[in-house]
Amino acid sequence: MQAAGALLSPPSEMEAQVLSAPPAGGAAGLALLDERDEWLEFSRPVGSQPGTAPARWESTVVFEGMHCAACAVTIEQALQGAPGVIEAEVNAASHRGRVVWDEGATKPSAWMQAVLRAGYRPLPAHGVRASAERQAQTRKMLWRLGVAGLCMMQVMMYATPSYVTAPGQIEPDIEHLLRWAQFWLSVPVLLFSCWPFFSNALRDLRLRRVSMDLPVALGMSITFVVSSLGTYEPGGLFGHEVYFDSLTMFVFFLLAGRWLELRLRDRTAGALEALMHRLPESVERRVDANAWERVSIRRLRVGDVIRVLPGESFPADGEILSGNTLVDEALLTGESTPLPRQPGQAVIAGSHNQAAPVVARVDRVGADTRYAQIVALMEQASTSKPHVAQLADRLAKPFLIFVLLAAALACAWWWSFDPGHALMVAVAVLVVTCPCALSLATPAAMLASAGALARDGVLVRRLQALETLAGVSEMAFDKTGTLTRDAFVLERVETREGVPRSQALGLAAVLARGSLHPVSRAIADGAREENGDAALPFELADAHEVAGMGVTARVRDGAVMRELRLGSAAFCGLAAGPAEGLAGHLCDERGWLASFYLREDLREDARLAVQALMAGGVRVRLLSGDRPEQAARVGRLAGIEDTRGGCSPAEKLSAMREAQQSGATVAMVGDGLNDGPVLAGADVSFAFGRAVPLARARADFVVLSGHLASIAQTWRQARRTMRIVRQNLGWAVAYNAVAVPLAVADWMPAWAAGLGMAASSLLVVLNALRLASARKTI
Repeated sequence: MQAAGALLSPPSEMEAQVLSAPPAGGAAGLALLDERDEWLEFSRPVGSQPGTAPARWESTVVFEGMHCAACAVTIEQALQGAPGVIEAEVNAASHRGRVVWDEGATKPSAWMQAVLRAGYRPLPAHGVRASAERQAQTRKMLWRLGVAGLCMMQVMMYATPSYVTAPGQIEPDIEHLLRWAQFWLSVPVLLFSCWPFFSNALRDLRLRRVSMDLPVALGMSITFVVSSLGTYEPGGLFGHEVYFDSLTMFVFFLLAGRWLELRLRDRTAGALEALMHRLPESVERRVDANAWERVSIRRLRVGDVIRVLPGESFPADGEILSGNTLVDEALLTGESTPLPRQPGQAVIAGSHNQAAPVVARVDRVGADTRYAQIVALMEQASTSKPHVAQLADRLAKPFLIFVLLAAALACAWWWSFDPGHALMVAVAVLVVTCPCALSLATPAAMLASAGALARDGVLVRRLQALETLAGVSEMAFDKTGTLTRDAFVLERVETREGVPRSQALGLAAVLARGSLHPVSRAIADGAREENGDAALPFELADAHEVAGMGVTARVRDGAVMRELRLGSAAFCGLAAGPAEGLAGHLCDERGWLASFYLREDLREDARLAVQALMAGGVRVRLLSGDRPEQAARVGRLAGIEDTRGGCSPAEKLSAMREAQQSGATVAMVGDGLNDGPVLAGADVSFAFGRAVPLARARADFVVLSGHLASIAQTWRQARRTMRIVRQNLGWAVAYNAVAVPLAVADWMPAWAAGLGMAASSLLVVLNALRLASARKTI
């Protein structure tokens, strides 16, 4: 994933050839992807040790031509049968797949060729490619839908007289003419609008397999053939009635359903797509002191100076050199309001410049940016497949075989009554069934939920984790950096008799400002809060910091030059500090001058988040490596009664195992820095905080913002997601259980079957779309 940060850069000549290569003859274009620089655009190394060349790669691919769970299973089987492919997983809802392959045994063109031979077109998961493919697919679908709709209305106009008149009222010649009009109006529908169904069905027959398009194409063919025979031979076996109106209606309904499903699918994964395609195509780079040139962001290197205009996104991590602006980081950190940025402050790739032009120096590009790491996590979510969806995929092909058998048996049963009508009953059975609704029920809901959470700054690494989180009965929090902020807060100041508090705090702040130690930063911040940005009336000289101990310096206080020390009790030559908490001490030539007592700063929304979880029946615990009295104090502030301090990582893991053995489903919330074993041992886990190393975080959820409310919000969203999943599964099962018997019993005409099938999938996606906006509850 070396160039993962350039996901929206303009396509190179090689990429353009791959993008324009036709599905049937794309071998030459795919071979171009065997060059390392090309596959790095959509692949990342897996399982390699630092400093060693990776042998295995994980590629993210978009598949064109997918329509149902059976398609996903077919692609997975084709990939798994290709030499050198170690693992393959395809998501039927997002049309994305994850392929793990061995560089020593295969190249991307080889396993992509296997997908081509299976009848589907693989495209690297690249912003330009995916967007172009989606737009072209939508345009084609809209054209086919328009032709089907126009012809359907005309066919219905010519078919209406046969419905509103008694037998014999229409002259045979007129009736024959009306049938011919319907025939010719149905031909464009058959040849143009139905072409995707027929091409996919022919592919299935050629490869001896079955997918959703096979029964649909079979139903369309039977309807047209029976109606055509009735038109050519009115007195023949099938001349009693024609069904061109049913044909055009269910084609229109099916296409309308697929088009709406395509649009809604884009919306359900809209936040994921928006997050993965945030980078600009190009940026202005400084050539010399007064000249700028616009270059592809692929050509950026560390140290380049770039100019980002209002309305553009930052293409790399960097530091602002000149200019003041507002930056929107909502999709990257969950911060809803634009943040001010000025010279000396950092900006991150993918954030949006809103106010004014700024000049920045590039510090990190490609996979080194935080944005690239976020994208990698999002791609994992878009290609993962929940357990329920895997079960639905496995049932898809047996279900379709059952449908074909049911249609044949229904036709045989009704044949003795009326052969033409018997064939239409079989068509209704073929068209009415909808395994798509079953296969979309779970992934559509979970993708919509993951997209909503991404907009709020919560990344979902595994969709399956949403199901686990919904059933959590116990949640354990780490203390430092999770319930509390990363920095300390000045709580109180004690001074030597006769020394004013303001003077002691000012002297300490002068020494502390040059140190990055958390205690020094807390003292400096405390002084700044009390005195604002006003200059302190002290002059610093000869400052020296002893790592982990303190700072020594000479400070001019008016006309007096004083030797000062700021640091630990031992550093200042004092007795051991009090056990009540952390403190920094200030000493001069006479000895102790002041003590600055600090406390951990509880996050402002910690108590609300804990209350929301407990109100929902979740037991909340605090597991901390800090002293028990400190853990208990923070627990009281947060409203957590069950606290346990002095825990090593192994003891935290042991406490969690005990809870799991007692039947609890445990979630763990940590900072992702030193909680790795505990996060891995939990049933579901959160890596919390802005400092989370995304490339190493193995948690199921990564909270980019500093808001604990996001934890409770994610838990509520998971429960809501599973309610929607159960509704979708219930509807899909009930629909097929009712619709198939109705069609077999001849209580559902073919046009109604087409409407029912389209509506079934559409209802599932619409219901999932309710999750696309996460509800704010706290």
